[in-house]
Amino acid sequence: MEPIATADNEPSVAPLPDVSELLDGMPRQRGAVTVAVPTVQVPLPAARAPRPWRLLPTPTGTPFTFAYATVLAFTTLIATYAAPSLVDALLQASSTDVAHLVQTPVLVLLASGLWIAGGFASPYVVCFLLVLTALERRLGGARTAVVFLLGHVLATLATEVPVGLAVLVGHLPDSSLHRFDYGISFGVAASVGALAGLLTPWLRWPMLVLFGGMLVEDLIEFTDPLSNWGHLISLAIGIATWPMIRRWVRLLSPSGV
Repeated sequence: MEPIATADNEPSVAPLPDVSELLDGMPRQRGAVTVAVPTVQVPLPAARAPRPWRLLPTPTGTPFTFAYATVLAFTTLIATYAAPSLVDALLQASSTDVAHLVQTPVLVLLASGLWIAGGFASPYVVCFLLVLTALERRLGGARTAVVFLLGHVLATLATEVPVGLAVLVGHLPDSSLHRFDYGISFGVAASVGALAGLLTPWLRWPMLVLFGGMLVEDLIEFTDPLSNWGHLISLAIGIATWPMIRRWVRLLSPSGV
């Protein structure tokens, strides 16, 4: 077809068709898309103020330790201010010596744990308050009582049974069957060993070294070797409970892990 001539003698070009609607139907090219993400301010937890009173037993927070400490305070006052003849009779009846263990084992094992050898001045008083409080806050009263009784009972048997056997074969005199043996020290030593397993390493090992070193020093002095060996045995019993008490802690934690 010949182009149409214009007045200026220039060919005119026919207008192109409108394709805007077709372009609207074509897919757009992908480009960088900027999405505005709102900034959320997460409040940081407030630093918890130190609460030193939690180191000591309370009626609501640590009922087992609080009740036990109250009983021990009462019996210690009796041992301090009562007539010596009465005190001697009570302690003799509560002693976990071989003779009593053969006759009334359960009664004397429980009764012997109601007295503090050395009274209020004993270093085991402070250990009892601090260690059992910390242990009960982590395990609860019933499980803390189990740990304490394990050390108290097993260490007592581990030290008194050899005495009975030695008397039986004639290596010790018959008077060894009636030696005084009472107090909370075996249970406290086991609780120290158990609590160490729940602490961080930088607290656990210094605690065990200091406490264990004190027990070894007592053993070297050889003032009461039977009790000194019992303390070391109790500490070892507490350390042996680590798998059990760590499993208890996992069960008591909210996540269960």
